[in-house]
Amino acid sequence: MSDTAQSAAERRAEISQAIRAETGIDEAMIEKLVRAFYVRVQKDPLIGPIFAARISDWEPHLQQMFSFWGSVALMTGAYHGRPMQKHLPLPIDGRHFDRWLELFEATARELCPPKAAAHFVERAQRIAESLELGIATTQGVMLRKGERLQRDELDTAQARSRSFPASGALRQGD
Repeated sequence: MSDTAQSAAERRAEISQAIRAETGIDEAMIEKLVRAFYVRVQKDPLIGPIFAARISDWEPHLQQMFSFWGSVALMTGAYHGRPMQKHLPLPIDGRHFDRWLELFEATARELCPPKAAAHFVERAQRIAESLELGIATTQGVMLRKGERLQRDELDTAQARSRSFPASGALRQGD
């Protein structure tokens, strides 16, 4: 390993260790938080159906989220996915990100010590903002500071699915 790569790896390990010491976050806490959060997501009437339409076997998704949150919360570098690409085609807007954050924050505050919860929530807020801005930009919408993405076509699609709840035909077009 080159000196630069070694020093980067050492720096990452130092940062990760400092976060662990300051917040108490470890892999077990991440797994507990992620599992509890996604139980809530699956039951949620707004965002649950979006996940249900795309995830039939939850365990691989959860394993990926453990890796993601390890990278986000502890700077492990273990996650190498492309979250923006996964979220771009989803039928979501600011309301969905707000609900995702509400559920995540409530779960973190219930299960984690205060410093750990604050650490997780701060990162979740950054992630939600980044994804919302990315989706807006690809939709041709330039959001001003504090402005939120609202996709009117989602209101129409949601109204149709409420009118015809037994019909799966609308699911793909939503």
